[in-house]
Amino acid sequence: MAALWQDIRYGFRMQVAELEKDHVIKKMEPLGATLSQMLAPRRFVMILLGLFAGIALTLVTIGVYGLLQYSTTQQTYDIGIRMARGARSVNVLRSVVGQGLKFTLIGTGVGLAGALAVTRVICRLLYGINPTVPLTFVCVSLLLVGVALLTTYIPAHRAARIDPMDALRYE
Repeated sequence: MAALWQDIRYGFRMQVAELEKDHVIKKMEPLGATLSQMLAPRRFVMILLGLFAGIALTLVTIGVYGLLQYSTTQQTYDIGIRMARGARSVNVLRSVVGQGLKFTLIGTGVGLAGALAVTRVICRLLYGINPTVPLTFVCVSLLLVGVALLTTYIPAHRAARIDPMDALRYE
């Protein structure tokens, strides 16, 4: 098999030598390997950007959770009064999730505006991809809103389980 490959390479060299007498062939390698070497720096940058995007998503998740947990803790007395007056846990759950959704939608709007402004810089790093594809912005926004909704559920669920007497004693 190795001898056959050497014969094929020799045949290619001879044919290229006949067509291009001024060029010297030093090394032959598959096109995939050549492209891989050429695209390695861009691939590295894209992997780094993906890693930073994952870290940013983690920080957003922690931030939204922390903000809503703090806000819910601050409103324990108010939630207790609502529960004592007959509010159902579903209403409390909706209220806390709605508050988190409000923060999320404001943040997503600001983030979309910033992303549209930054696409001109990122455009140079992308090859063959239009960075302002609306589907990309919609999918990323839906992902962030979904993560925020899942993150808001934990404080909302805790708030919905508050015993009114314990909440009134909290202050």
